[in-house]
Amino acid sequence: MNAQNNRDSLNAQQQGLITIAALTATGDQENLKVQFYSALDAGLCINAIKEALTQLYAYCGFPRSLNAISTFKAVLDKRKAKGIPDSIGKEIVVENAVADKYEQGRKVLEALTKTPQAKPAPGFGEFAPRIDAFLKEHLFADIFASDVLSFQQRELVTIAALAAMPGVEPQLKAHISMGRNCGITEDQLTQVAELIEKNVTKTQANVLRTLLSKSPAPVTEPEMMVRISEIEVVPEHLEAYKNILKEEAATSIQIEPGVIAIFPMYQQDSPTQVRIIEIYANREAYQSHLQTPHFLHYKTATLKMVKSLKLTDMNGIDKETMPQLFKKLK
Repeated sequence: MNAQNNRDSLNAQQQGLITIAALTATGDQENLKVQFYSALDAGLCINAIKEALTQLYAYCGFPRSLNAISTFKAVLDKRKAKGIPDSIGKEIVVENAVADKYEQGRKVLEALTKTPQAKPAPGFGEFAPRIDAFLKEHLFADIFASDVLSFQQRELVTIAALAAMPGVEPQLKAHISMGRNCGITEDQLTQVAELIEKNVTKTQANVLRTLLSKSPAPVTEPEMMVRISEIEVVPEHLEAYKNILKEEAATSIQIEPGVIAIFPMYQQDSPTQVRIIEIYANREAYQSHLQTPHFLHYKTATLKMVKSLKLTDMNGIDKETMPQLFKKLK
């Protein structure tokens, strides 16, 4: 039984790859930096992380892949300066001299899908042959030619990245199937959803859960905290205050999973009267928010700018509709 439990649990290195992939896909450089430290401390080698970040450009684009690689290099430089040794790992293969890369990639895709792959791919491949060629010759041939990551590790990376991004359910569904073919278990896929919830959002985790035929987790919790902050700003500090508040609100939404909304506004007829709708997953998320560097900076930097502050806790009348709150703004 213990052996079965160990087999079905994601180890620390697998969790590192999954979290790095998800944060790379969402462009969350601050939390990605933290996860690079954790993954390296867990024994994930440098070249395995490099290979994952290289593969990810095919799924989330060059900008986010390159940003993640730059962040990773900065982390390694700091660790090296502190004398922290990190394993390089297996050498990355940089050449793939085969006669027919399309055929090589097609066979790799057949191994992953356990399904015959027509040439060209039906539908998109017939309509746009060049994208079919890039898919087979570059992604599944050139990139997959390196054995620094196994097929199973590559599918964990891909599933995590796709699960973190909205609007790619068909591709996520396909790679879930490939992951299963590579030996990823149902329990491990469920753990991937838990990591997506922890590091991205519960909404994105629920996309993966739905494709796994699992019950989605409630987006709103019974102990969800809703507050309206009523602030009067000293007139001569108004523009500086708004700039600091805007940065704090944006950072909170971007990097704090427990912050559902921080929506600042001001009265049209009285711009110094600022109102902020704040929604937190629970009171614990709110208390955590109060300790973040960006909130502490906001609090200290605006101390002399605020003339008055009133905090009013609220209860929602229609909590079932709350998940749709900002959906139409997309």
